[in-house]
Amino acid sequence: MPVLTRLIPTPVVVDIRAGALDDLAGVLADERVSHSGRLAVAVSGGSGARLRERLAPSLPGATWYEVGGGTLDDAVRLAGEMKSGRYDAVVGLGGGKIIDCAKFAAARVGLPLVAVPTNLAHDGLCSPVATLDNDAGRGSYGVPNPIAVVIDLDVIREAPARFVRAGIGDAISNINAIADWELANRVNGEKIDGLAAAMARQAGEAVLRHPGGIGDNDFLQVLAEALVLSGIAMSVSGDSRPSSGSCHEINHAFDLLFPKRAAAHGEQCGLGAAFAMYLRGAHEESAHTAEVLRRHGLPVLPEEIGFSVDEFVRVVEFAPETRPGRYTILEHLDLKPNQIKDIYADYVKAIGS
Repeated sequence: MPVLTRLIPTPVVVDIRAGALDDLAGVLADERVSHSGRLAVAVSGGSGARLRERLAPSLPGATWYEVGGGTLDDAVRLAGEMKSGRYDAVVGLGGGKIIDCAKFAAARVGLPLVAVPTNLAHDGLCSPVATLDNDAGRGSYGVPNPIAVVIDLDVIREAPARFVRAGIGDAISNINAIADWELANRVNGEKIDGLAAAMARQAGEAVLRHPGGIGDNDFLQVLAEALVLSGIAMSVSGDSRPSSGSCHEINHAFDLLFPKRAAAHGEQCGLGAAFAMYLRGAHEESAHTAEVLRRHGLPVLPEEIGFSVDEFVRVVEFAPETRPGRYTILEHLDLKPNQIKDIYADYVKAIGS
């Protein structure tokens, strides 16, 4: 009898609850994370720096590095500074940009990463991908999954509400991403990883169906768990397919075409998911997605994030170019601008005001 057919790379510790930061030192003292207590802690100048004063006394062996932004240069610079430190692990403490910088730097110097996010803006907090700005715009770089994830819901509640809302949009967009994956399977025979698909779909459904809001700890717990599961689903499949479909192509098109005006990642992904579901003929699902996004204060129309209809048509037309080789409803329909505009008008009527 064969034993396990595959091993799934997952964090050895996932601690999501109110007050989790109070036990961070204990997590870091785990022999699987650090045996000497020598740690490199990357923090942002904002939320991470504010927590440094609180955490520093319990981490006497840590060296603190303030990271200026979320660029590839920032990540390479951080890796260079950490190289001679003989650390056991890297801790990324802050928002998504800091976590991604820390993930890249840790991979570059061959150290495990402990992710301690201070907001829930997207599913990158536990994914095998670091998204960093570079000279060409923005790139995605493969990295190992974090060895531990610590999410303190008390800290999350202190973050700007917009960040939590963005995480909602990113999580819910999983449902559309899986529908795109299934379409690629039917049309092109693309193989679906059933476990990765199940994890990503259930993560999205859990957030979509939850009756609570961003002020509820129960809802924040479900959202945080959904984002962690989405990241692990990507690790299971070996790419971003479980959590990235036409919704993310639309998001990337916003970023590339309008880099100075683009909204938050999750806001654009949620909007893109609601519209893409309508494109595929899932009109009831699209309307329900839009209803839930609205309930949480997220945009469902491009005008709500400052874009005209014509600009949105341009975004949708350009979106397939952002992920060459990926097959979604956008590639399947291959719509012309006038067709996109007509369907968008129908979408607006269908979801109501």
